[in-house]
Amino acid sequence: MRKVERRALVCLLLAGALTLGLLIFVGEFLVKGGSWVSSAFNRHLYNSSGVLTSGTVLDRDGDVLSTVDESGQRTYYENATVRKATLHAVGDLQGNIGTGVLNAFADELTGYGLINGAFSAHRGNDLYLTLDARYNYEAYQALNGRAGTVAVYNYKTGEILCMVSAPSFDPLNVPADILENDRYEGAYLNRFLSATFTPGSVFKTVTAAAAIEKLPDIDSRTWTCSGSVQIGDETIVCSGTHGEETFAQALANSCNVAFAEMAVELGADTMKAYTEKAGLTGSYSVSGLPTAKGTFDFDGATDGQLGWAGVGQYHDAVNPCALMVYMGAVANGGKAAVPKLILKYGNALGLPALRTSSGRTGRLIDAKTAGVLSELMANNVVSTYGTERFPNMDLCAKSGTAEVGADQRPHAWFTGFLRNEDAPYAFVVLVENGGGGASVAGTVAGRVLDVIVNGY
Repeated sequence: MRKVERRALVCLLLAGALTLGLLIFVGEFLVKGGSWVSSAFNRHLYNSSGVLTSGTVLDRDGDVLSTVDESGQRTYYENATVRKATLHAVGDLQGNIGTGVLNAFADELTGYGLINGAFSAHRGNDLYLTLDARYNYEAYQALNGRAGTVAVYNYKTGEILCMVSAPSFDPLNVPADILENDRYEGAYLNRFLSATFTPGSVFKTVTAAAAIEKLPDIDSRTWTCSGSVQIGDETIVCSGTHGEETFAQALANSCNVAFAEMAVELGADTMKAYTEKAGLTGSYSVSGLPTAKGTFDFDGATDGQLGWAGVGQYHDAVNPCALMVYMGAVANGGKAAVPKLILKYGNALGLPALRTSSGRTGRLIDAKTAGVLSELMANNVVSTYGTERFPNMDLCAKSGTAEVGADQRPHAWFTGFLRNEDAPYAFVVLVENGGGGASVAGTVAGRVLDVIVNGY
């Protein structure tokens, strides 16, 4: 009798283990089924070279960026510059571009579904990006061979119209020396989504937001810039000698002296709180692609170090996408749409395309503060950058020249937004080791925005 009971218990344990294993498998299948099917080992979907042979990638206007020809070979847009300009969105044949949809959205391209699996994989799905191939072309041309990133998005809908990362390469003609040639250093990296950089003076928009809310009588106060200021053991050097200046003038002049003194007066805790509130230390999910988190080291900083941090130096590092979203929030009264790269999915059955939705950020800046900061950034364009460089645009912007080492040229930044109901766009431009923010990155931004706004 006892032997029967023991055997029954063993059978119950085995049945329980089998049931548990089945439940785990089903759960894993529901979560990871798409990635299993779209693995490069699946010869129904990939050729012997590991290239996806299913699905078509198109831009927002329906221009085909990548598809499969009649021989089963994956092809790209006919223009080589467009191929380079859209590489980090579309992806390469070898799967080295992690943010490329050929790699990151392979299951969607194959038309995989829980019910029919990859039944229609021989044809696959049409995947429409939010990008416009022309805007990417213009942005890539404007970078003119320099490393960096250019991005523009609609802060109300979340649609990314332009996303260029350089250096890039032609996916149909991969350079033989891509791993050894310094010209292609970091070519597999999407600088907009997956990297962080010293922000320099574009970070003054965060310091300014804190100052607007926390420093008394900010509109009537003045600061005096004699070219530098000693704060503790640090000498904060400015780009010029600005003399006595108001808050608006200090931002337009991008005065390191004034903003370093503001940061010290605000204190490390306040600076940390406003940086986190602005979303610069978190990560966004761009159609499922995570952005890199920014890093800011305020804890334990001396007054001098805090002064440098307040002007975007010290240990500051920002992700370009997060900075662009912050600009969108300033433009939109404190909140903005989370960026998205996928516009809609087509399907092999001829059914209507399924459009994707975009989430919203939390409150990144107080609505009233956003309004004040917008006016200050508009004044930057009028008094410093020049409205003639941005025709037919109500532009609010901030430049940045980020020091990255005594033996290197500084990074050039230009970021901001348009105050236009018909063109609610925020943007960010980074030219690595480009030099002056307004002169170099501002010129790139002007060229791209001119095409988007004026159609030139």
